[in-house]
Amino acid sequence: MSSNPIDEDGFHSIAWDDAPPRTGFSPSSPFGEEDGEGFETISSTSAAHDESIAAASTSTATPSTAGLGARRERQELAEADLEEWNGRWMSIEVREPIKEHEGSKDMYVSYAVKTQTNLPTFPRSVAVVRRRFQDFVFLREHLVKSFPACVVPPIPDKHRLEYIKGDRFGPEFIERRRLDLQRFADRIARHPTLQRSQLVNDFLQSSEWTVAKHHHISHPPPDSHSSLMDSLSDTFINAFSKVRKPDGRFVEMAEELERFEEGLTSVERLVGRGKGRVDDLSTDYQDMAAAYQGLGYLESGITEPLNRFAEKMLDFSALLKHMNQSTVERFLIQSHSLLAYTASHRNVIKLRDQKQLDFEELSAYLSAIVSERDRLAALNSGHSAAPVGLSTYLRDQVDKLRGTDDIHTRRERIRKMDGKINELQEAVTNAHETSTEFSDEVLKEHLIFELSKKEEMKEILQIYSDGQVEMLQRAMDDWDKIIPLLQRIRVDV
Repeated sequence: MSSNPIDEDGFHSIAWDDAPPRTGFSPSSPFGEEDGEGFETISSTSAAHDESIAAASTSTATPSTAGLGARRERQELAEADLEEWNGRWMSIEVREPIKEHEGSKDMYVSYAVKTQTNLPTFPRSVAVVRRRFQDFVFLREHLVKSFPACVVPPIPDKHRLEYIKGDRFGPEFIERRRLDLQRFADRIARHPTLQRSQLVNDFLQSSEWTVAKHHHISHPPPDSHSSLMDSLSDTFINAFSKVRKPDGRFVEMAEELERFEEGLTSVERLVGRGKGRVDDLSTDYQDMAAAYQGLGYLESGITEPLNRFAEKMLDFSALLKHMNQSTVERFLIQSHSLLAYTASHRNVIKLRDQKQLDFEELSAYLSAIVSERDRLAALNSGHSAAPVGLSTYLRDQVDKLRGTDDIHTRRERIRKMDGKINELQEAVTNAHETSTEFSDEVLKEHLIFELSKKEEMKEILQIYSDGQVEMLQRAMDDWDKIIPLLQRIRVDV
């Protein structure tokens, strides 16, 4: 543990200190402000819902009952009427990539980011700004620092292998990155906390983005001031520790995410295998078309019908390739992005476990100090008391050899321990509050993630099915056109 884990925790950033007054909400957002303007028409179900989450987080329910409660909350939330959120919404569109400083070594690609919203926290309902990839990276990194309890959506790594293989200024690369950034923007727009943060506000609307970035850099969240050594010590100490009393709600949550990842990974693998087979089939149709064209030259009486038949085979081969590129490839990219989003959620759950572990470690340390103080007080009173632990026993033996094991030395140690106990008691209280509040936020984040995941799964499957139907419909239309020509071929017996 670091020397002062409570001060360095920076947990109060979860209260979203840097966010503007939150008076609006998106229709997909499950959580509202009790005292926000524009929410007069919201029913009391949202407040009751938040209270139920808070009650669940502090209760001692068993894992099974907590799991049932969480599922029931998610079901109720999914069935909520969007009108209940007073029509608050946000739409972000990443479009129109342009090469800046083309031909120079400083060349980069910028994207137009168009925002439409009726959130009162935004001064303009429609805004268009230009941002480059590094601006999106800056946005995400600082959102993670400012909102540690939020599931901040990931963005593609700049040095991903898929990007390095091709020209990073080529149209295919630029379009793929644009789609990745669009998914990131969509997730931000659907998140009720991130969408209203001051950083996102500046990113989407500020005409002086460079100045805004320097402002955010010069006013970092409190937890970023902790030293690197403190952060590493916490990580190394707790890397080999496990939560003593796991919360059933978060155990089930992590297991649910793991099952989802396993299922989606299996689907991704099967779809990828099918994509390879369709590519092979497309090549086979090309070879078959060439064979029919050769046959047409030998059969002079039916050369034209055979050539037309070969052309349709080439068309069908092109349809298969187009389906793979426009539908299957997109499905694989979107599903991979969703898996990365799920990994971000699991990292937040791990961070929650870290907060609980900090509380447990501090509590155990406090208990050990209190036991040692009680032992020394008993010795001063003339009672015998066994040392607590091997280190305490060895210290007693060394004190005896040095001749310092007297009542005055023990009183001084007791005095120091009393001061340390007071500090630890305050630290334990703060750590408990931190852990409890962080747990409450993670419960809310899980509900937000579930809504976003369902929306994205619906979109992914709809695009995939529409692409398959479109390809098959076009193939049927093409083959229907060639059938009459083939039927006119006369065979003399």
